[in-house]
Amino acid sequence: MVEDTPALEARDLRKVYRRGSEEIVAVDGISLRVARGEFISFIGPSGSGKSTLINLLGCLDNATSGSLRVGGEEVLRGGRGLSEAALTRIRRRVFGYVFQRFYLVPTLTLYENIVMPFAFFRKPGAAADPMPIIRFLGLEKRLRHRPGELSGGEMQRVAIARALVNKPEILLADEPTGNLDSRHGEEIGDIFKTLNEKEGMTVLLVTHNPRMAARARRTITLLDGRMA
Repeated sequence: MVEDTPALEARDLRKVYRRGSEEIVAVDGISLRVARGEFISFIGPSGSGKSTLINLLGCLDNATSGSLRVGGEEVLRGGRGLSEAALTRIRRRVFGYVFQRFYLVPTLTLYENIVMPFAFFRKPGAAADPMPIIRFLGLEKRLRHRPGELSGGEMQRVAIARALVNKPEILLADEPTGNLDSRHGEEIGDIFKTLNEKEGMTVLLVTHNPRMAARARRTITLLDGRMA
């Protein structure tokens, strides 16, 4: 049954970078099963492989070896993956991405930034009206403002709304509070927890913040590219 199929399943994922004659192992043989509706945080020191791992799981980067299934679909096997066109279809259908940097278009209004994904792809089942998402994130009074007129917390809320408009199955967040003060960071953490508990969304979070990580149901510590 679909309900029994994990959202993600990785086996022996390995990512190696080469810098001249030097070999850098960023992810070293990680196996992980993510059930649908899980909220997992990844913590660890800088350089431990957190961001690399979440990029591999989110099909933003290719592993050097190992296997990966997304919703039961084989994306990578033995280091050989799908074409870029096929990966793009999976990214659009399955994932929503939130990063430390907001990546908003400065010349567009808040509303235009939020609905920008529709210019490239509109997922079947995506909300016809983004206003419920906008209201949930408390942005309804700022729709005509541009990013330069928003606080850091508001800009991250816009980025989250943009990630949600196509109704992703999995939300990936890489250090989403890294550029925010503690109050706004706590608010963003509450948003992720609500999405997971009330909407059943699968959430994978990379963070240095122990308080942020504690909102997840499961925390995985990485060290030197391995699960510690």
